[in-house]
Amino acid sequence: MTLSFWRYAHLALALFSSIFLLLASVTGIILAVDAVQEKTLPYKAADFDKITLAQTLPVLKKEYSEITELSVDYNQFVTLQAMDKDGNDVNAYIDAKTGKTLGIPAKKGEFIKWITGFHRSLFLHETGRFFVGIISFCLLLISISGFVLVLKRQRGIRNFFSKVIKEYFAQYYHVVLGRLALIPILIIALTGTYLSLERFNFFMGEEKAKPVKTELSAEAKKTSVFKTTLLSEVKKIEFPFTDDPEEYYIIELKDREIEVNQVDGTVISEKRSPFTVQLSALSLDLHTGRINGIWAVILAIACINILFFIYSGFAITLKRRSSRIKNKFKAHESTFILLAGSENGSTFRFANAILKQLTDQGHKAFITEMNNFSVYPKAEHIIVFSSTHGLGDPPSNARKFKTLLQKQNQDQKIQFSVVGFGSKSYPDFCGFAVEIDQLLEKQNWAERFLELQTVNDKSAVEFTEWIKLWSAKTQIPLATTPSLYNHVPKGLDKLMVLDKTPISDTEHTFILTLRAASRTKFASGDLLAVYPANDSRERLYSIGNHSGNIQLVVKLHPNGLGSGYLNNLEPGDTIKARIINNKAFHFPKKASKTAFISNGTGIAPFLGMIEQNKAKKEIHLYSGFRMVTPTLLAYKKFAKVMKEKQHLEHFHVALSREAKQIYVMDLIRRDSLFFMNLLKENGVIMICGSLAMQKDVETILDDLCRENEIKTIAEYKNNGQILTDCY
Repeated sequence: MTLSFWRYAHLALALFSSIFLLLASVTGIILAVDAVQEKTLPYKAADFDKITLAQTLPVLKKEYSEITELSVDYNQFVTLQAMDKDGNDVNAYIDAKTGKTLGIPAKKGEFIKWITGFHRSLFLHETGRFFVGIISFCLLLISISGFVLVLKRQRGIRNFFSKVIKEYFAQYYHVVLGRLALIPILIIALTGTYLSLERFNFFMGEEKAKPVKTELSAEAKKTSVFKTTLLSEVKKIEFPFTDDPEEYYIIELKDREIEVNQVDGTVISEKRSPFTVQLSALSLDLHTGRINGIWAVILAIACINILFFIYSGFAITLKRRSSRIKNKFKAHESTFILLAGSENGSTFRFANAILKQLTDQGHKAFITEMNNFSVYPKAEHIIVFSSTHGLGDPPSNARKFKTLLQKQNQDQKIQFSVVGFGSKSYPDFCGFAVEIDQLLEKQNWAERFLELQTVNDKSAVEFTEWIKLWSAKTQIPLATTPSLYNHVPKGLDKLMVLDKTPISDTEHTFILTLRAASRTKFASGDLLAVYPANDSRERLYSIGNHSGNIQLVVKLHPNGLGSGYLNNLEPGDTIKARIINNKAFHFPKKASKTAFISNGTGIAPFLGMIEQNKAKKEIHLYSGFRMVTPTLLAYKKFAKVMKEKQHLEHFHVALSREAKQIYVMDLIRRDSLFFMNLLKENGVIMICGSLAMQKDVETILDDLCRENEIKTIAEYKNNGQILTDCY
């Protein structure tokens, strides 16, 4: 609910102000370029910031017979109004060190005047200024709401600048550039808002804006201002008309106005500028970039970013609207109820395709997550589309379904059909869907419409087999062309194969090293999603960061779609894949010590974490293999090097097919004291490999915790001391 509030607030503000922000950004870019161009003019004296009044005033008096006024603009160009020795009027830029004329002040061109007027008020005078102020305030709110959305996306301020998962172009660069441009845009918005409010005397009455006369200290009365005041601190100097000591210099500084004795340089009187006047000047400087060329360039880039954000923001909105749940009808009025359970959203894609076809044909249909199961008074059909997560577990948006099924009793008979999505690579293929199918059959209101249908590896062909059965029985024609249900994610990263170790009759595991583009960010523990058949079937592999390259450890399975595809690659080949940020399985840098537990291919991320252990944290690696193979010998050689570098403390190996038949669980039982002390001392245990191994390891650890009367495994998991990434 909170996320929705910030997202809708961000969108609503952008919709309201987009056209005016576009105009303000375009004109802002032009004005910023003009401010930069002004900095290139040769009217600034060398070492200007070091010149004092004591150095420049005598030179000017010697060079000119009569001086009226000297002013210093925001470019630190010195303009003099005077009369030269020949009696000619002078109004020119001068060199403050020599008094020589550098150039004649030129008025702003008509085009820049037009742009400035349009940027300030849209040519609507005071009404326009007020409206521009409103738009500036909207930009401020857009920046704040965008900041909150990034915080929520990145899961906290600490991860604000961590890697952004690239789903597609507009989404990725909207976030990345938004983080970089946040501060400049906030400054533009805040100063623009303040200047508009100040224009309408929001902070003060007109009489309160006048300088306030202050008492001078004894020391100030004796000190020569000419020697201590830099010309860079001056805005304007009005010269005395005569040499009479009663005639004073009136010097306007950035924070006050002073009267100065022309003979000894002592301050006669001082009037402090109100803080609001100083703040107004600072806001103008920051908003226009007139005081610094680099800042003007930053403002121009920020304005360009605003233009991009307008485009990318609407692109994101349109894409989100196209992929969201689109319910034309309410749940209570629908005859077809589609329930979807999905961990990563792919099952929703299939369900949405069915929903669209039903509603297009005039049927009242409704789709929702399985966790939202309720009473459906007019429902005639319930179709459940669900994947299975872990070892036969429900996906996260279906965990409440079994409980709700017992509570939400339907008042009429409803026919049901269950479609399970999974992978036959796992022993619990569609395990949760099987369980749901059996539970529905036991409900007194539910009548079976079709037998459970399963879909392996998101196969569009297998999905259309269910469609054919369902359509034939309902007499509702649905599309049966598989290509309509296939889907390959866009914006995949291009990776090049650098190296691949060979396999043999005894060695079925190979190590694959891939090089990603320099801008692609990843860490050991992240996941690589591969699409071997260029369709919706996805294979995930744990990543190890090896010398800046992606390293995978893959076991070749007979007829394995993913492993076979990767094994056929040769150095120099390229593949397309996506990197999934798996922050929950990154190396815990704050842990006192860490134990890695793996079997087979689960060692991949741990190898990368050990290599990247520059801080020399205490790490213990426990790994299970079947037998000694060339790959295991390579791991031992790697471990020896890492021990010498103090990146690794110990490498413990269990061999299940050798004579002694030792498993990882045996090693944990053997070193039980070490593991219990590690947990007590806030250490972390990381487990990667098969789900069966994870289950066995957690059982052993749970037993040890009970024997030693410490916290349970569940508690250690909750506080982040046991991290798992198993499949």
